[in-house]
Amino acid sequence: MVTHNLTRVSEFHLLGFSENPDMEPILFGLFLSMYLVTVLGNLLIILAVISDSHLHTPMYFFLSNLSFVDICLTSSTVPNLIVDILTHSRVISYVGCLTQMSFFILFASMDNMFLTVMAYDRFVAICHPLHYATIMNPHICVLLFLLSVFVGLLNSQLHNLIALQLTCFKDVKIASFFCDASQLLNLSCYDILIITIVLYIFGTIFAFIPMSGIVFSYYKIISSLLKIASPGGRYKAFSTCGSHLSVVCLFYGTGFGTYLGSAMSYSPSKGEVASLMYSVVTPMLNPFIYSLRNRDILSTLKRLHSWRV
Repeated sequence: MVTHNLTRVSEFHLLGFSENPDMEPILFGLFLSMYLVTVLGNLLIILAVISDSHLHTPMYFFLSNLSFVDICLTSSTVPNLIVDILTHSRVISYVGCLTQMSFFILFASMDNMFLTVMAYDRFVAICHPLHYATIMNPHICVLLFLLSVFVGLLNSQLHNLIALQLTCFKDVKIASFFCDASQLLNLSCYDILIITIVLYIFGTIFAFIPMSGIVFSYYKIISSLLKIASPGGRYKAFSTCGSHLSVVCLFYGTGFGTYLGSAMSYSPSKGEVASLMYSVVTPMLNPFIYSLRNRDILSTLKRLHSWRV
C-alpha cells in the first residue's frame, strides 16, 4: 500500500455499497426514494407546526427544528451519493471531503442536542406542569436553540481541526459512502493513538453528556408517573414521550453501534449499514414516528389535506 503525502492528495475515493454495475440502478432508485421521503416527510412536519397556532408550543418548536436538521443531515450525504451513482464516479475532492464531514458532524450534533432539549421539555411538562409556561418561556427556547447550534458548530470545527493535522495518508480509498471522520483516521499513516483518545474525549462530552441528560429526564419522568394512581392518567402522560423515546433509541442505538463497533472490530459492510441507519433511515422514519403517534400532528395534516382538496 503506497503512502501519499497530503500535498499531493487532492481527492479521495468513496467505495460506497457495491462496485457491481448491475446494482447501481437499484441503489439509485432506493436512495432517491429514501431521500425524497425524508425531505417531504420532514417538510410536512414543519408545515404542520407553522400553519397551526395550536402547535406553537416549545415541544413542537423543537420538533420542527429537529425535522429541519434531519433534512440537512440527510442532504449532507445522500445527494452526493446519488450523483456518484449517476456519473459512475466515486471521487470526492479533499476540500469537499472535509466540507461534507464538517456539515455531517454539525447536523448530527444538532440532532443530538435537539433530542436532549426535547427530553428536558417533556421532563418539565410532566414533573413541573404548573411551572411549565414559566420555565419553557420563549427566551429559554431561543437560548436552548442557540446552545444546540453552538455545540454543533464547536464539535464540527474541533473535528475539522483534527482532520487538518493529518498530513499523510496510507490510501485514498474511504470504505464508506461519505467522508466519515473515523475513516479518515484509519487512513492516516501516523500513530493516531493520541488523536483517537482526544476524539473519544470529545465523544464523551458531545454524546454521553446529552445522553445522560435524556436518561436523567426520563428517570424523573418515570418516577413522577409511578406516583399517579390512575393507569389511564399514567398512560396519557407518558404517551407524549413515546415518539421521542422511539427516535432517541433509534438514533443512539445506530450511532453508538457504528462508532463502538469501529473501535472494537471494524467491518466495512457492518459499518456502512450502521452509518446508513442513523444518517439516512432514522431521519426518514422520524416524521412517521411523530405523525402516526401524535394526534395533534395527524389532525393538522388532515386539515391541510382537506384544504388542498
